[in-house]
Amino acid sequence: MPRLRVHNFTISLDGYAAGPEQSRDHPLGIGGSRLHEWAFPAEPRDPDTGENIDARFAAEREDGIGATIMGRNMFGPIRGDWGDSDWKGWWGDEPPFGHPVFVLTHHGHPPIPMAGGTTFHFVTDGFRSALERAFAVAGGADVAIGGGAATVQQYLAAGLIDEVHLVIAPILLGGGERLFDHLDGGPHGYECTELVSSAAVTHIRLARVR
Repeated sequence: MPRLRVHNFTISLDGYAAGPEQSRDHPLGIGGSRLHEWAFPAEPRDPDTGENIDARFAAEREDGIGATIMGRNMFGPIRGDWGDSDWKGWWGDEPPFGHPVFVLTHHGHPPIPMAGGTTFHFVTDGFRSALERAFAVAGGADVAIGGGAATVQQYLAAGLIDEVHLVIAPILLGGGERLFDHLDGGPHGYECTELVSSAAVTHIRLARVR
């Protein structure tokens, strides 16, 4: 059965998934890019086995995914009405997704087809509608939530996410967007199924209890 998954979602020691003051110069907020340095290891990091633990987890993001959902803040820094903006995302002419991407927004926008198989679709009628549309086009594959924190929170609060791969980076950001805010003490109904540390970060896999 197709699942809704979150992969490579990195937070700081103080719980932030992005730093403050997102802008074109700081896509992940000030200091936020430091969260993801683990995902680009040059050499194996396990001194005992030689395994590149971080590369293994990072690569799982692409396994069996047929569509992605993201919030508008992850798509870009523009707020409010789109106006005459020609913004097409942070990823250049050929984004890395290679499948349909559904962007949650309050402001409608025509679909944006990109090279490499990615098309950005803009959903104005809620996160559940985006999920239905994503599963409909995924062809039986899983659907990924790319972020940001507020988008993951919505699906966690609704108990719709089947699996979360959470990464804890050993840095402090001191501000920005926290993943576990607004969940009434949750997330509820999840258990830890894997806990692995590399020299760079700690990987935690959470699965929904059925």
